[in-house]
Amino acid sequence: MNSKRPVNLDLSTIQFPLPALTSIAHRITGVILFIGLIFAFWALDTSLSSPAGFAAVSDALAHNFLAKLIAWGLLSALAFHFVAGIKHLLMDMDIGVTLEGGVKKAQITVVVSVVLIILAGVWVW
Repeated sequence: MNSKRPVNLDLSTIQFPLPALTSIAHRITGVILFIGLIFAFWALDTSLSSPAGFAAVSDALAHNFLAKLIAWGLLSALAFHFVAGIKHLLMDMDIGVTLEGGVKKAQITVVVSVVLIILAGVWVW
């Protein structure tokens, strides 16, 4: 079959709508959370191993810039992933599946996520 439709394989020239960007970011934050479990499990294991291990993890989270950055990054990914997951659950229940509803839910997802990320940053720093 010879199709005369134009084929654009350069993704950098495509303007994705906001609902598509939030869906892609939801997948990316899921991967970040999966990889971030390495840090979380290490911190949990070390903190539960002994009182000295707990003090080391507590000191790292209180004074180490990299540890704070990782914790804030994981909390930020968790916040966005959670809010976007609720958006996807609403879509699965056929709530707001119109074009306008999708854009509105994506806007709400971004705003709520930004607020939660700022609150997580205030809590960590």
